[in-house]
Amino acid sequence: MTVYFIGAGPGAADLITVRGARRIASCQVCLYAGSLVPRELLAECPDGAQLVDTAQLNLDEITAHLVRAHEQGLDVARLHSGDPSVFSAVAEQMRRLDAAGVPYEVVPGVPAFAAAAAALKRELTVPTVGQTVILTRVAQRATAMPEGEDLATLGRSGALLVLHLAAGYVDRVVEELLPHYGADCPAAVVALASRPDEVILRGTLESIAGQVKEAGIVRTAVIMVGRTLGASQFRDSHLYSADRDRHIC
Repeated sequence: MTVYFIGAGPGAADLITVRGARRIASCQVCLYAGSLVPRELLAECPDGAQLVDTAQLNLDEITAHLVRAHEQGLDVARLHSGDPSVFSAVAEQMRRLDAAGVPYEVVPGVPAFAAAAAALKRELTVPTVGQTVILTRVAQRATAMPEGEDLATLGRSGALLVLHLAAGYVDRVVEELLPHYGADCPAAVVALASRPDEVILRGTLESIAGQVKEAGIVRTAVIMVGRTLGASQFRDSHLYSADRDRHIC
C-alpha cells in the first residue's frame, strides 16, 4: 500500500490537480482536516471508503491510522490544505512513516499564496521592481521561528513578503515592517482565497491593519507586503522582448 500526501488546494474544490483527484478516487482510506479541506473533495473517494477527520487528532493518532491502513494493505489519501511543501506539518508525518517502513508519495497542490495572488490579479515577481518572494509566518503561540528569520531581519531584504498564519497579529506585522518598507508600501490581505466567501483587502502598510480588523479577519488568510503589489511602470521582461535572440538556447 501507499500513503499519498495530497495537496487539496486553497479551498475551492476544483483547484485539486488531476493527479490528486485520481489518487483520492483510488484510495480506500482518506484522512483529511475537516476544518480546511473542502467537503466536496470527499465525493471523489470510492464507495465504502473509510473517512477520518484529523482536525482533533494528534500526530500519534494520525500515524496510527496510517500504519494500520498499511498493515491492512489499504492505500491512503492524506489530504492537506494548500500544497504539502509549506506549512503543512507533513515533514513529521513522513519521518514517522520512514521509521515504520510505510511507503508514501507526495502529490503537489495549489498553495494559498498562489490563490491569493490570482485573486489580486498580480504577478508577485515584476521586472526591475522585485524578483524575490519570501514565504514566512510569525511566531506567537505556534512553534518558535529559527534565529535570523524574524520579520525585522527578513524585512531588510525589501523582498515581497507573504505571511501565513499571521492575520491575528497584523498590528505586530505592521510595526516590525514599517521601518523597512515604509508606510506607503502596498499591502494586501486575502482571506479564504478561491472560496465563495473570499475576502480581498488592498491598501498600504499603514492602512492594512485597520482594514483587517474592520473585516474581522483573524485566520485562514494570507498577508502580502511589497512594492510589486502596486507596480505599474516597469520594463517588459526579456522573455518576450523583440530584441531577444531566439536562436540562442
